[in-house]
Amino acid sequence: MTLKKLFLPVLFVMIASCSTSNKAVREPEEDRLYVTRMYIGDYQDFRHTAPARFGDPHLIWIKTSQDSTFGKISAYSKGCDFHEGDRLYLRRKYVSPGIYGYWMYQIENDSSVFYRVCEYQNDRKVLVQEWY
Repeated sequence: MTLKKLFLPVLFVMIASCSTSNKAVREPEEDRLYVTRMYIGDYQDFRHTAPARFGDPHLIWIKTSQDSTFGKISAYSKGCDFHEGDRLYLRRKYVSPGIYGYWMYQIENDSSVFYRVCEYQNDRKVLVQEWY
């Protein structure tokens, strides 16, 4: 009698362990690949805007070959060392100076020239993070 009582639960456990699951396996959030560099066009020209008030930053407005998609990209600087035809990329970097961190955006070419991008693009009235 004891063997019959034990047989049924063992049978159910074996069936359950051998059956397949229809649930899709999702990878954890920390294992997902983040896009950190995106091509935004070839450099064409820039325009400098002086600060409106004392203490405001100098801005440059960078025009690329994909101006119709991204608009003019504003970055913090007085001048621009990109050369006409340089391939430009928007890079986002995670910066954590203390306990908490944040995303920082910069525009760069294939060599070592880069500028920090304003998080809000006035030309298109959009946040840079919306491009990712």
